[in-house]
Amino acid sequence: MNDPAGIQALALLPHGDAGGLALLGAVLLAGLVGGASHCVGMCGPFVVAQVAARLESVPAARMTELHRLTGAALLPYHLGRLTTYAGLGAVAGAIGGSISMIPGFGWVSAAWLLLAAAMFVVYGLSGAGALGSADGGEGSWAYAVSRGARPLFAQPTGLRGYVLGLMLGFLPCGLLYAALAVAAGAGGPWGGGVTMAAFALGTVPGLFLTGFAGHLAAGRWRRAARTLTPVLMAANAGVLGLAAWRLIA
Repeated sequence: MNDPAGIQALALLPHGDAGGLALLGAVLLAGLVGGASHCVGMCGPFVVAQVAARLESVPAARMTELHRLTGAALLPYHLGRLTTYAGLGAVAGAIGGSISMIPGFGWVSAAWLLLAAAMFVVYGLSGAGALGSADGGEGSWAYAVSRGARPLFAQPTGLRGYVLGLMLGFLPCGLLYAALAVAAGAGGPWGGGVTMAAFALGTVPGLFLTGFAGHLAAGRWRRAARTLTPVLMAANAGVLGLAAWRLIA
């Protein structure tokens, strides 16, 4: 077996490793497809509530298309989510990398990638529903997170919007777990953090469309994205499977 550090692609990204770029492309695409087919339904209400609160502060006579665009962008919120996701990815990468360095456990990184590949396949074959519901998440943890973040929705701008993104980044989501499995197989905290940052960026377009055009237009994109989900998720699984094979070959 090769030294896992030799092909832990994301850890080698600064040196232009093609495998790392492929893995980043896989999680970015997963975020893009998942953002359109799943996150729109799960996180869309949070986005719409923020956009509405931001636009309410603008008098109707002064409302312009620029106000709508900037209101829907929710940059502090998405930066907060990216921070949380990257932090979780760094932790996952550190844990996975540490385990793989233990003698006899060099296969662990490959196992994480294979697990992520399997989760993406299940997600694609299930019509984007197996890794999470579209009702905003259920359970005590999701309820506690959303309840704790509720006061921030009144004025979700600047630092408040950033903190809101930080908090809602902890909402449970099966697609997030799949991305974290990739991060755990990335070889270390740097690779794991970059992996999850790419995933977070991929989820932004779907949520931006939801904030700008509302649920009706986003719902149409969501239906269109679901037709492509099985093929794209299968391709992602293939990339991850190849990366896992390179680790153990």
